[in-house]
Amino acid sequence: MSPSPTASRTEVRRHDREIIALALPAFGALVAEPLFVMVDSAIVGHLGTPQLAGLGVAAALLQTCVNVFVFLAYATTAAVARRLGADDLPAALRQGMDGIWLALLLGALVIAAVLPTAPALLDAFGASATAAPYGVTYLRVSALGIPAMLIVLAATGVLRGLQDTRTPLYVAVGGFTANAGLNALLVYGFGLGIAGSAWGTVLAQWAMAAVYLTVVIRGARRHGASLRPDLAGIRASGRAGVPLLIRTLSLRAVLMIATVVAARLGDADIAAHQITLTLWSLLAFALDAIAIAGQAIIGRYLGASDAAGARAACRRMVQWGVASGIVLGALVALVRPLFMPLFTSDQSVIAQLTPVLLVVAVTQPVAGVVFVLDGVLMGAGDGPYLAAAMVATLAVFAPVALLVPVLGGGLTALWWTVAGLMMSTRLVTLWLRARSGRWVVTGAVRA
Repeated sequence: MSPSPTASRTEVRRHDREIIALALPAFGALVAEPLFVMVDSAIVGHLGTPQLAGLGVAAALLQTCVNVFVFLAYATTAAVARRLGADDLPAALRQGMDGIWLALLLGALVIAAVLPTAPALLDAFGASATAAPYGVTYLRVSALGIPAMLIVLAATGVLRGLQDTRTPLYVAVGGFTANAGLNALLVYGFGLGIAGSAWGTVLAQWAMAAVYLTVVIRGARRHGASLRPDLAGIRASGRAGVPLLIRTLSLRAVLMIATVVAARLGDADIAAHQITLTLWSLLAFALDAIAIAGQAIIGRYLGASDAAGARAACRRMVQWGVASGIVLGALVALVRPLFMPLFTSDQSVIAQLTPVLLVVAVTQPVAGVVFVLDGVLMGAGDGPYLAAAMVATLAVFAPVALLVPVLGGGLTALWWTVAGLMMSTRLVTLWLRARSGRWVVTGAVRA
């Protein structure tokens, strides 16, 4: 017997409430993260161009070191949400502690690798002779905050899995505020220069990690979950993260290839490309917020062995993805004339941006569905498929993108390969998996 229209509407409203309750705070926390770098750039920029140039290269290296481990948040969210759905909160918190211990271990390894190699890394990333010393200083000091950043990723995953995205928002806002105040105090008040900016960020990051640890540890103690490191649990967290690491590296390879190709097209092209990437990242935050809600909701339904609920939530979130993509695409198309002058007055750059931003606008509905299905499959713990699908997408994208300058194509053609070909390939692979139903594996642990 099919559900009544009233029951269906009630179910839809329930899913909508869940999505909004998780996605809105998640979006706020996601937007707060890049503000750390923006504050550092604004404060260091007044010290001089070499300092700002050194910060730019060092910050890119740091973001790479941290972003490749974003699986600490994604895998932990899915695992904790499953345990929560199975009504085993102590096991959920124990799973979260395993992720946090893994984050601490990985952070220590990254510090050991970055500190002695900082000069070589700055040189490899093209820092000039005048900027490199400042970059090395910033990188070495900031590296001390990497374990804190990874703990924040893992602990954020714990709270998302527990269906709590408000606490990460509050911590992110508090961290941003502390970072701004500490940077200004240490750089100008104590005259520490670029090192002061790095120390301010490190202190803010460790303060954020301390708040997260306090929240998780209190919850673990309240529900009798062990806080001690468990090697088997840490290894399990690592195994769950490996496919997502491969997925993330493949995605970053796509963006790196696009940037390399844009640089070959000319100065105006690479400038327009970087502006477009900035907008692309902002749009991604909005869509990723829905994906984060998907991770938490789907994991909980599957943990509760509610396959029908998981499928229904997936369908509703896809509708949200399409609608969000349409709205965002329309906004991009409408605000293009206002957006471009904020970044450049160079008419040659604006001429390149005009058609490229239209490509971004037109493809946003596709991106909306891709982000949602990515989140659904992450929440289902379907990491191996996501890794294979992203590697296949890279294999399709790379040769076409590299042929753009060879065939006389410009930046618009390149972005058709990024926003069109790459995202369409991802849509096909993710849609086929979603339709197959093979991601619907119920139980407290994905077998």
